[in-house]
Order: sequence, then structure tokens, then C-alpha cells
Amino acid sequence: MFGKKKRLNVQLDYAIRLDTRIQDISFTVIDTETTGFAIGAKDGLIEIGAVHIEQLEVTDNTFQTFVNPARSIPHHITKLTSIEQVHIDYAPSPLEAIGQLFEFMETYQSVSWIGHHVGFDQLVLKKELAREKYTYKVPLSFDTMDLIHYLHPTSDQLDLDDYARLFGTKSFQRHRALGDALSTAHLFVELIKRLEKKNITTVSDLLRIKNGNVNKAIFI
Repeated sequence: MFGKKKRLNVQLDYAIRLDTRIQDISFTVIDTETTGFAIGAKDGLIEIGAVHIEQLEVTDNTFQTFVNPARSIPHHITKLTSIEQVHIDYAPSPLEAIGQLFEFMETYQSVSWIGHHVGFDQLVLKKELAREKYTYKVPLSFDTMDLIHYLHPTSDQLDLDDYARLFGTKSFQRHRALGDALSTAHLFVELIKRLEKKNITTVSDLLRIKNGNVNKAIFI
């Protein structure tokens, strides 16, 4: 019989009113790198990156750590990310690293996660915690892809760099957790500014976009 799962002693699920203005929310943009896509099976977490957004400004408050997945990094992942075995051999365990990420979020009382395909990053954290019999309550989260598809419904499945060029935002080192988190943070802020011009200004408005309950807008 499986034992009861434990919870990490951090607060991530802050209550928030639906009429709260987007600009008044504290966000954490997250990104992860892994040894592959078979999360929960043979692959594991090797890097976490995060950046804090306050008052719709990308701050200098960032988080980055390598993670030791207790397995070797495949050659093609090293080639893609430049993360080598030496970077992870003495890095924190997944449980320790995720705990550090959550403490970072708690420090700034972040009420919402942001990510580019954020569901994957959440799955990675969930599976790594599950291996240690831990769980957590996922905070309010938004995916930049949902916002992009609302503003630009005809856009193809492009690379993060392509979206940065499309919306005129900064790009940072690709396929590294902090670099991708920074690129996503700047993209998110620009997307929100464009949405505000279309009277998308509150948490409720963002949730309607997330849930597909709004009419598609025309990209400008």
C-alpha cells in the first residue's frame, strides 16, 4: 500500500481576486531542462531557471541551479544545451533543487507561474517530486502560447526565438533554463501590454483566454 504523499513546506497557492489587475500580480517565469522527454520514466531534471516579474517589469531577481538526476546526460542533450556531466555530478538532488525554486517564489510572494509550454515544466516538477513521495498544489499558471494564439491565431508552431522576433522582444541563451526563462519573461510582458490595448486587464480576462472562452483577436 502506498504511503501518504508529503507536501513541501512552502506557500505557492495564494488566494487572488479575479478582478485583480494583471499589473498588480507578482509572477515567476520558470523553465526546466531535462535529459529527454520521457519524464516519469527514464529521463530526469538537469536544470531549473526562474525570473521574477513585478508590476509588469522583468526584474534582476533570478534563480538558476543545475540538478543531479542520478543518471547520465545523453550526448545529444549536451550538444543541445551545453550542459555536461561535470555540471550535474555535485548538483542538488531534484527534491532539493525544487525546494530552492519554491523558496525563491515564496520570497517574492509570487502568485502565478508563467512558462512557454508551461505544462511540460509543471509535469517535470510533479514527476520528480512524486519519485520522493512529495506533492504540491500547482499555483495559478499561464502559458505564453495561449496568449500568442489569442493575439496571432494564424501563427505556426515556432521556436521561442521566432516568437521573440515576431513580437520584438529580447532573446537570451536558448535551451538553458535561465536563458529561456528570461526570453519568456520579456515575451510575456510584451504580450500583456498588447492585450491591455484590447481591454484584457484582469486575472479573469487571462483565465478566459487560458480556457478558450474569448473571441479571437486580430494581431496588430
